[in-house]
Amino acid sequence: MRFLVRTCVAVSAVALLAAGCSRAASPAGPSSPAGTGSSSTAGGQGAGASFGTLASVCHPGSASGSPDQGVTPGEVRVGVFTDASFTKDSTYPATAKVFASWCNANGGIDGRKIVFDTLDTGLFNVQPKMVQACGEDFALVGGGAAFDSAAVKQRLSCLLPAFPGEVVSAQNAGASIQVYPGYNAGANWSYAGYFSWLTKQAYPGSAGHVGLISGDVAMTQQIATADSQGLKGIGATVAYNDLYPPTGAADWTPYAQAIKNKGVKGLIFNGQWQQLAKLELALTNIGYKLDWIDANSDAYTPQFIQLAGSSLTAQNNYADIAGLYPVEKAASNPATQQLTSLFSQYAPGTPVTLPAVQSFAEWLLFAVSAQACGSDLTRKCAYDAAITQKSWTGGGLLAPSSLAPGAAPANCFNVEKATPQGWQPASIGASNGAYRCGAPFVTLTGTAYIPPTTLADVGKSLADLK
Repeated sequence: MRFLVRTCVAVSAVALLAAGCSRAASPAGPSSPAGTGSSSTAGGQGAGASFGTLASVCHPGSASGSPDQGVTPGEVRVGVFTDASFTKDSTYPATAKVFASWCNANGGIDGRKIVFDTLDTGLFNVQPKMVQACGEDFALVGGGAAFDSAAVKQRLSCLLPAFPGEVVSAQNAGASIQVYPGYNAGANWSYAGYFSWLTKQAYPGSAGHVGLISGDVAMTQQIATADSQGLKGIGATVAYNDLYPPTGAADWTPYAQAIKNKGVKGLIFNGQWQQLAKLELALTNIGYKLDWIDANSDAYTPQFIQLAGSSLTAQNNYADIAGLYPVEKAASNPATQQLTSLFSQYAPGTPVTLPAVQSFAEWLLFAVSAQACGSDLTRKCAYDAAITQKSWTGGGLLAPSSLAPGAAPANCFNVEKATPQGWQPASIGASNGAYRCGAPFVTLTGTAYIPPTTLADVGKSLADLK
């Protein structure tokens, strides 16, 4: 399982955001500078609330003392990063509102109420917001920023644990004192299962004819480098590798023609789905159909279905949704259905998107870990409790993953196919509920792998975490 949407998703947002365009991965929802929750209980569970398979996630208690920054007898203060004022996407503040409202209505963290600070970077102010968090918050929970690489060293310097809703940069993926399912992969290219299924089982004739097209910025170029090496590792051949302007091509027809001329049968698109829809229209207009297109999980939205339109009948679009239970199948999964109900109660009108599910799962991880500490809620205790999880599923929202440092990378994945009727699970031969497990891995070498930032990079070690 890869907890984050395919890394190029956030990177593709960076490509256009850096050029002054907005991300539209999900509709904007309500934003809040801080949240202390609602006084009403959820489902009448005033003595405590469970989520999915997680028992008593939030409950009353008699926690006392102020053992760490941001912790008092009555509250726990955490930070939530977002780029909302630039992107108009307030998924992370909205999810924080939902979780804090539900948790606080059911007693909080052993009686301590959750208060969250919305750290809105406006895209370019990640470093100042991290300085703010370092001075006020106990931890970072359920958020993310496109330019997170700008502040990872600052976070480690002030020993601030993170339970992020997403990571974007290679420097931040797997960084120290950060607990994030799927990023124990190290140098492993963790999309080998997905692309092996596409090239060897779903469309076996495509393995020798894979194409890559990416936004022309450093981050997406890095993703393409990793993809190229990873594809080679599973026995596939890259027949076409091209870049397009970060703001999108004025005319996608030359790219479509080049893809046709190279005989590409499977195409990996590292960029915004709005641009992919334009490329697919150009491909359809010249009468060229590929076996498959990796739209990446940023496209896993109703908006892509609407924008792609008739191209969905002409092209086969897939997305690896990183081991999350399919949102459109919520009625079949108690945890996803419960999450949908909580959003309806505490943030009506806000869609439950893939990033919202990721964020909420991290809130659950934080709460479960903090509850284990009781009155002695310190950063070290919460972090240590989190990394003891050997088969974390977020109560059933995710495929299982070990959070222990150095654990074997998660090997479950699941795939969605875009249809005119909406996104639907692809037939991947699932072996564990909605997921297919036992995926292979390819170890990246050389420039294809950028190591994450560690405490040692800022002159510290885990012994400094108190």
